[in-house]
Amino acid sequence: MPRDTPDLTVFITSRDATCDECGEVLGRGAWIILADGGRAFCLACADLDHLVFVQAGDAALTRRSRAHSTLSAVVLRWSRARKRYERQGLLVEAAALDRAEAQCLSDADARARRRERDVERRAELDRDYLRSFADRVRETFPGAPKGREHDIAEHACRKYSGRVGRSAAAKALDAEAVHLAVVAHVRHQETDYDALLASGLGRHEARERVAAGVDDVLRRWRAG
Repeated sequence: MPRDTPDLTVFITSRDATCDECGEVLGRGAWIILADGGRAFCLACADLDHLVFVQAGDAALTRRSRAHSTLSAVVLRWSRARKRYERQGLLVEAAALDRAEAQCLSDADARARRRERDVERRAELDRDYLRSFADRVRETFPGAPKGREHDIAEHACRKYSGRVGRSAAAKALDAEAVHLAVVAHVRHQETDYDALLASGLGRHEARERVAAGVDDVLRRWRAG
C-alpha cells in the first residue's frame, strides 16, 4: 500500500561532525540527521538507529521496503563532482526489508540473503557481552515476552554503533543503561512512536505522547 507520509533525510557527512545532543565526535563520513534549526544528531540520538540500510539500485526492493516500513529515511551524500546531493539508498525497518525481499526474490534467495545479513550482524557482536546484557534485561524485567531480552541486547550492543549498549556504563551492565535500552525498545515496538516520527512530529513531542504507554509496559514487564 502506498504511503502518504514523507521520508526523513539522513546525510552522510563529507566533513568532521559532532552530535549536538550526546556530544560524540562522529568524524567524517558519519550518518546524521539535521533538525532543530540545523543542529546535527547521530542516528542513535535521532532514534533512527534501529533502521537498516537498503542500497540504491534495486527500484522494486526500495519501493516495497518503503511501503512496508512505518518509518523510513532517505540517505544522501554530497557529490563534489556534480555539486549536488545524491541518493545513496533508504533506511527502513528490518521487518519491512524482509517482506520486500520475500516479494522480490524466490523463497530460497530471500532466505539466503537473510542469512547473509544475520552473519554480518553477528560479526559485529561480542557474544559474551551480549549474553550478559540479555541476562540483566531478563533479571530486571522478568515479565517481558520471551526472547525480547535478546532483541534488546543485540540492538543495544552492536559495536561501533553509538548505541547506549556500547557506553562504558553499559559495559559494566549499569542499571540505568539497561533501563534506557529497554525503554528504547518499548518505544519503537510497543507504541506508535515511529508513526508519530513519520508524520513529522518532533522527537521530544512524540516521546511525550507515548510516555504513558511506555511506563505502562515497563510496569508490566517489571512485575513478571
